[in-house]
Amino acid sequence: MIIGVDSENGYNSYEGAIAMSAVIRLAAYDDLPQLLDLYRHLNEDDPVLDPDELRDLWEEMLADEWMKIMVAQENNILAASCVLVVVRNLTRGARPYGLIENVVTHADYRRRGLGRMVLTRAIELAREHNCYKVMLLTSSRMPGVQEFYERCGFQKGVKTGFLYRL
Repeated sequence: MIIGVDSENGYNSYEGAIAMSAVIRLAAYDDLPQLLDLYRHLNEDDPVLDPDELRDLWEEMLADEWMKIMVAQENNILAASCVLVVVRNLTRGARPYGLIENVVTHADYRRRGLGRMVLTRAIELAREHNCYKVMLLTSSRMPGVQEFYERCGFQKGVKTGFLYRL
């Protein structure tokens, strides 16, 4: 459950009965270094990237009206995030669909509802874009991850996912 909207596209939030001091909002320009640190909790084997070398790409991503990066900020720390990409479409009445990727919560902030909150905001944005569905894939083998997505409303086994690595 998300309660109260702030003036910067953020939400002051609670999850269940546990009050949170987190703000759920869209990523901002100055978030890049912390977001890159947060992504280390998603794929620790990824190469370490220099934020200064990514500024042009980051500006393009933030300006892309079809890509939204949600973050959960608690005590000035980016604690969770996910990315929603809205894909234009010529089926389903020309309604777009959403893809969610890079769902991550900092190891020190897990099991507080922050992942659910960023996913909830991503789904809300997909609705605002008139998406007819939202999809996500996970390769995580961490115990409870698939159950977490099911508790967030995603259905397992409806479609079969395939991956072609490049």
